[in-house]
Amino acid sequence: MYARVTSLGGFALDGFVVTVEADLSGGLPSFELVGLPDSAVKESRDRVRSALKNAGFRYPVSRITVNLAPADIKKTGPVYDLPVLLAILAAEGALPAPPPESAFLGELSLDGAVRSINGVLPMARAAKAAGITALFLPEENAAEAAVVEELAVYPVRTVNQLVDHLCKTVPIEPVPPTPFDLAAGGPMEDLADVRGQLEARRALEIAAAGHHNLLFIGPPGTGKSMLARRLPSILPPLTREEAIETTEIYSIAGLLERGSGLMTRRPFRSPHHSVSAMGLSGGGSVPRPGEVSLAHNGVLFLDELPEFKRDALEILRQPMEDGTVTVSRVAASATFPCRFMLVAAMNPCPCGYFGHPTRQCSCTPSAIERYLQRISGPLLDRIDLHVEVPPVDYESLAGEAPGESSAAVYRRVAAARARQRERYAGRGISCNAQLTPALQREFCPLTPAADRLMRMAFERMGLSARSWGRVLKVSRTIADLDGDDNIDVAHVSEAIQYRNLDRRYWHTR
Repeated sequence: MYARVTSLGGFALDGFVVTVEADLSGGLPSFELVGLPDSAVKESRDRVRSALKNAGFRYPVSRITVNLAPADIKKTGPVYDLPVLLAILAAEGALPAPPPESAFLGELSLDGAVRSINGVLPMARAAKAAGITALFLPEENAAEAAVVEELAVYPVRTVNQLVDHLCKTVPIEPVPPTPFDLAAGGPMEDLADVRGQLEARRALEIAAAGHHNLLFIGPPGTGKSMLARRLPSILPPLTREEAIETTEIYSIAGLLERGSGLMTRRPFRSPHHSVSAMGLSGGGSVPRPGEVSLAHNGVLFLDELPEFKRDALEILRQPMEDGTVTVSRVAASATFPCRFMLVAAMNPCPCGYFGHPTRQCSCTPSAIERYLQRISGPLLDRIDLHVEVPPVDYESLAGEAPGESSAAVYRRVAAARARQRERYAGRGISCNAQLTPALQREFCPLTPAADRLMRMAFERMGLSARSWGRVLKVSRTIADLDGDDNIDVAHVSEAIQYRNLDRRYWHTR
């Protein structure tokens, strides 16, 4: 007796169709599971056996062989519990053979309940691409899968409920398509809470308008982290395409809230400085996304930047340039997107008070130098804006007038982003930070006076080619905030100011 059931598997951000075959034959009772399963898949034998019995079905006293095809691709996770159970029931004749255009996913509890799984969205998209029209999966994952259009998604709570549906006794109603609701995220922290720090607020606005990387340098307690955590409140909302990309990453990482559909807020990731290089880039025997990918389409905030391990920081260099990170292992490699905004904060020295107007620094010059040298030149070169955050005066802190709200700043950021989307339509980019050298020549026209200033800065400051390009991109963003098509002296002058701090603190470079 033989039966087959269609299921799905996933590797990184890719889904693929898996055929679950079950054969019941004579011989000593046994349960063999083949098809390159990992430990979690092999353990499904015990879960399926208990779920069958506790759901009221007879467990076959036969030699049971289950194959997961294709057999040359490693199968991971408990996703195959439900299709294995259905294949055994169909092979025994206790259930009609499920149609091949229907796919089944889900982990089983020992009493026959169907539990949620990870990585549903990539598998649902793969199901649609393979011509599957109906997807049966845990109820908690239904909203996530219903994001995929033209795919009927059936929420399953128990094995008995699914059997009743397949036997056409009590049908399960498919869930409606999940809407993309930008208002579902709730309130965010507001820039109005920040007092003073006009230069830092201006830099934050420029970074948001052009998707530029940003470094805050200043003593403890000046508001560096407070500013960074309010950056999402002035960023433009996710587009549907960006939301799908981000949701897929969180789905396979197991970080998506159960019962939710598409993510509507840009991610804000703030890993502790003890994070490893693998924790940032991703890894594992089965590659999983790291912090750089979890921050895709959002913000990666590194507080106390010099306290991070040197090898972890150097991992960031290539992802910041390429927008992707490839995790290579002996068996396979996986590529994850990681186009994020890097926002970092640091003290100017180990004690934190170098250059403070009222408190004396207790660090020796050599200690300060060692502290700053933890940040490599190539990494610093990839950060567009370097901003000093000085102590806040008492009048600003105790005053009753709030700072400018996030809503007011967002309106300017949104207008600048709209100019960029219109300018780069059909070019494969959406913001100034993504400009290639060829596009810089086309879309960053300097007035003659601005060109002379840029040349002077390049020669006197010893800018690298990368630094020059990033100053030009920031100038383009400042011009967009001003509503100007051409980049003038004022725009270049302000952009250059954001490259001065590395000469002050990292003066040897």
